[in-house]
Amino acid sequence: MKLFSKIAAMGASLTALAACATISQAQEGATLDPNDAADSLTIMRKVMCSTVDDQPEVYWWHGIALSRVTGERDRHVFDVEGMNIRACSTIEDEEKGTGLHLVSREILLYKDPKTGEVLSTWDNPWTGETVDVLHVANDPVNFKMYETGRDGSPLQWGGEIGEDGTWWMRSTVPLWYPNPLASEFQKEIGGTYHATEMFNFFGRTDDLLDPESDSAKITVGWARMADWLPWMDMNGRQGMLYMHTAGYKLESYDQLSDTMKAEIATHYPEYTSPPPSGDPRSNMTSWKYYKGIRDGSITAPDRGVE
Repeated sequence: MKLFSKIAAMGASLTALAACATISQAQEGATLDPNDAADSLTIMRKVMCSTVDDQPEVYWWHGIALSRVTGERDRHVFDVEGMNIRACSTIEDEEKGTGLHLVSREILLYKDPKTGEVLSTWDNPWTGETVDVLHVANDPVNFKMYETGRDGSPLQWGGEIGEDGTWWMRSTVPLWYPNPLASEFQKEIGGTYHATEMFNFFGRTDDLLDPESDSAKITVGWARMADWLPWMDMNGRQGMLYMHTAGYKLESYDQLSDTMKAEIATHYPEYTSPPPSGDPRSNMTSWKYYKGIRDGSITAPDRGVE
């Protein structure tokens, strides 16, 4: 999975949407124009990261993960808590014009829904087995976008401006791609990775469209529908997981929860900062991460599980 890389991916999907309001609908004094390509790129930078090159920004969110199995009630399987630390830099392309390169890393923790404890093992209620938990640690999750969209048209911010001085932006990201854990014959016998990520972003218009501010205060909602996690060892059982969370862009790393900061200090020390500007690595997903753990190319955090 690519938890908050979808914050970046939404830029591509939203460029195809017409802006739902003009600057005249914004609060008086706001000057960034959602219908202008250069201003749209600035707006997207304020949502995704910052207009200041290499300035770290942090998103944080938490919520619940539930099961959906035909013929039984949905179960509250886990609590979840996530973070993404990111930065943008300015890039240029001869054909696409000015753009941004977002670099980031992200974590999603699976927690006991009764105690809030970060899980090391999990008792699978369907199989009766106890399995080791592998939390999401995707590094990197990077993205590029430009003043010219993928279809060759000028970038146009696709959010909406309300009459009460607020704005919102939504992005639905269906995922359908070869599963790194499946066979070479996924089209013939199945196994293709199938999921959907759904985002909602909210904030104040005077903040978003202020050309003098380098970042926007943002509340985010994130939902996900996906297959069972590979470490759950569900052995092809019918069903799925869905997650429902909310959070916001923090003012600083220090605003992360004590739980998340302790996890980072103990198991993910590189997550105190984003990847370096211009990071050329290919993106990590939770399923690629799991495969790397299993084949030994990635070392799993030591949680004292024998």
